[in-house]
Amino acid sequence: MELKIKWFHELTNRELYEIVRARTEIFLLEQKIICQDFDGVDYDSLHCFLEKNGKIMAYLRAYSVENGKVKIGRVLSITHGIGLGTKLMKEALPEIQKRWQKAAIILHAQKHAQGFYERLGFSISSPVFLEEGIPHVSMTLTAIQKDEQHE
Repeated sequence: MELKIKWFHELTNRELYEIVRARTEIFLLEQKIICQDFDGVDYDSLHCFLEKNGKIMAYLRAYSVENGKVKIGRVLSITHGIGLGTKLMKEALPEIQKRWQKAAIILHAQKHAQGFYERLGFSISSPVFLEEGIPHVSMTLTAIQKDEQHE
């Protein structure tokens, strides 16, 4: 499985198609989230994904937001429970930090995934709120778990 990290303009047509397919599979079909996925943010995002035989297995995007922060979003893994999300995050976070030096990294975590992000060094920074009808919390990265970064 190969980690790929690319800006939007570097993505091939096939990679972009597979990213959209993966996001649709997880957010629309699996989680039943009905929202406009094409929000314009992708153009200025760093797209990080694990690919196997041309298929996106896990994905996230990172982009600059106000106050010099970097936001991670659209985090997904196609197969649950086998560590793909952890592998992606542990490999992508140092690369994100390298590109946005000293920027705080934030995300909106679905409440049920809070523990996953806490194990990666994120801490809660907001009360629970609804986003697309799903309970979320804002989280901020406090430290990267260096001991297991490159399993």
